[in-house]
Amino acid sequence: MSIIRKTITFTEKQDKWIKSQISAGEFTSDSEYLCDLVRRDQAQKEQFFVLKSAITEGMDSGISDKSVSDIMKEVEKRMKANGR
Repeated sequence: MSIIRKTITFTEKQDKWIKSQISAGEFTSDSEYLCDLVRRDQAQKEQFFVLKSAITEGMDSGISDKSVSDIMKEVEKRMKANGR
């Protein structure tokens, strides 16, 4: 993986925040802190798209003729089969 150097600008308040995270021992450098933010943002976006896809699939599947009780029983059965 190649490394790309970037120059970014922060407000004084943002810079103090980043430095406080480093001083608290959470991170060793500005770069480590920012990379962690990007990784967490990527993970959050991935979760969002997975959820959005599941919602779209559910909406596209139409209206079920099963009762809520029947659906819950099926969910419980699947969870037990998966060891939960």
